[in-house]
Amino acid sequence: MKRFDIVIAGGGITGLSLALTLKRVLRGALSVCLIESHAGRDDDRAFAFSAGSRRLLQALGVWDAIEPDAQPIHDMVITDSRLDDPVRPVFLTFGGEAAHGESFAHMIPEQAVTNSLQEAIRHSGIEIFKGEALRSKPEAGGTVVTLADGTVIKASLLLACDGAKSRLRDDAGIGWIHWAYKQSGIVATIGIEREHGGRAEEHFLPSGPFAVLPLTGNRFTMVWTEATDRVRSLLARDDVDLIEEIERRVGLRLGNLKLLSKPRAYPLGFGIARRFGAERLALIGDAAHVIHPIAGQGLNLGLRDVAALAEIIADHAALGLDVGDVSVIEAYERSRRADTVSMSLVTDGMNRLFSNDAMPLRLMRDFGLGVVDRMPRVKGRLIREAAAINGHMPRLMRGETLPGF
Repeated sequence: MKRFDIVIAGGGITGLSLALTLKRVLRGALSVCLIESHAGRDDDRAFAFSAGSRRLLQALGVWDAIEPDAQPIHDMVITDSRLDDPVRPVFLTFGGEAAHGESFAHMIPEQAVTNSLQEAIRHSGIEIFKGEALRSKPEAGGTVVTLADGTVIKASLLLACDGAKSRLRDDAGIGWIHWAYKQSGIVATIGIEREHGGRAEEHFLPSGPFAVLPLTGNRFTMVWTEATDRVRSLLARDDVDLIEEIERRVGLRLGNLKLLSKPRAYPLGFGIARRFGAERLALIGDAAHVIHPIAGQGLNLGLRDVAALAEIIADHAALGLDVGDVSVIEAYERSRRADTVSMSLVTDGMNRLFSNDAMPLRLMRDFGLGVVDRMPRVKGRLIREAAAINGHMPRLMRGETLPGF
């Protein structure tokens, strides 16, 4: 039986970031291992990383390797119209600075971030087990984790970063509140003829939001929310017909469009765990919460989990306390529950408000967007909240340091 102080299950961006963060804050005082699934992604999705998430990556020492692939978002515009409306009015605009000289977000391909984190992990001394954690069983002074290949690991604390369909969450008997949106997100990388200028656009259409998010070079990533029952027929079209559909939503501002990747669809839903932990177990990222991508905050919410949990574990370890004690789980739950529930309700409400064509709702939401657009202080606060650098955020998100950094 292998023995470690902390075991992290999940080799995605959240799990890799958590492993590196704990390795730094614990400074070798406690042992950390990572269970990394063999499953890899075969698509080229990109994510919006908030200013707070960028600060975390910078603290981990991986930002310099990621930066060449990171496109800062200089400004953002929001429209609300029907697909065939001759005019698509802009109701809300945002400047791109969260703080002086700092963009509120960067668009980065998932693979660029994953590769940089994996390279840092390889040089960190963190032991890696390839496979999947199937179950855990708390016992005196720790928990026993069993992998799919039969490997058994004992640890003081198990951190589950194993996704929305978390086996470890289900094995611990933690309830999962969830529902489907009857929508799917169609994702693809699009080549463009003209420069995008770092502008992000989100067009609210009756079927759901259509986001145009800039990437480095003359490219953008498309996040097209569409009714699930229409997705199969859309993806069955040839490239010419599909580009025509995309042009109807993007417009002609960026010139001719070209598909640079195969469009893929992902079902969209809401999910939140009834508890963020159990005995000797904490849930992080999608294992704890899944939200609609309408605000681009899903991954950032998981990285806030990472920063908050690392802070709590560092404080307990510095006092010589058991990092798997119930007080660690309870402190983590307190620090993340309100933020998570708040963001979940906001994104769920936005999707329900904007993904319809009811005229009274359209008039109400367009009036509200217009009012916010004329209130610089309110917009500034919204930007700082989306950038995850407000005072209630974990220290690593605010650019402050922890022991070991």
